[in-house]
Amino acid sequence: MHTILSVIVVAILAFLGTMFDNFFAFSAQLIVTDEKRVRRVSYAQALGVATLLVLAGGIGSLLTPIPLPWVGLLCLAPWALAWHAWRHRTKEPSEVYRRGALTTFAMTLALGGDNLAVWIPLLRADGFAHAVVTVVVFAVMELLFIVAARGLTGHARVVAWGTKHAPSFLPWLYFGLGVLILIECGSL
Repeated sequence: MHTILSVIVVAILAFLGTMFDNFFAFSAQLIVTDEKRVRRVSYAQALGVATLLVLAGGIGSLLTPIPLPWVGLLCLAPWALAWHAWRHRTKEPSEVYRRGALTTFAMTLALGGDNLAVWIPLLRADGFAHAVVTVVVFAVMELLFIVAARGLTGHARVVAWGTKHAPSFLPWLYFGLGVLILIECGSL
């Protein structure tokens, strides 16, 4: 059984690791979003993350009959993402032109594959009480995520730097998340 502090630390690491790509995509989107729509787009981003969290919790609860160390095999998903990111790290990032709340919600879900791959075993790993702590941490982190992304809208160079250099360290980030899944599920 993990302490509450370790659950909080793991939840923060899992959120940061899986939301890294979303952060730069969302920040870039805010740069091209009309100022009148920023609040609505921010709500759509939060709703997208909440939807991913509900999906992860629902899928995790369906996995209850499966022994927890076997759920650790879901580490293969972020490792596959790591391999894909490694293979494509030299490709030029595509330009992103998004507008509106519906598109923001859809893109949050589209970028959420890695979130589900990590969040499902994380929410399943330590029982209901720790899952609730994780959800609360994710809610706080999402609020900070939106505030930070909105703060970056005045710094297009920061968004451009993150978009340019993310391919160099995303494979390592995904690999580390896979190891975290193995540890949390007791598979190692």
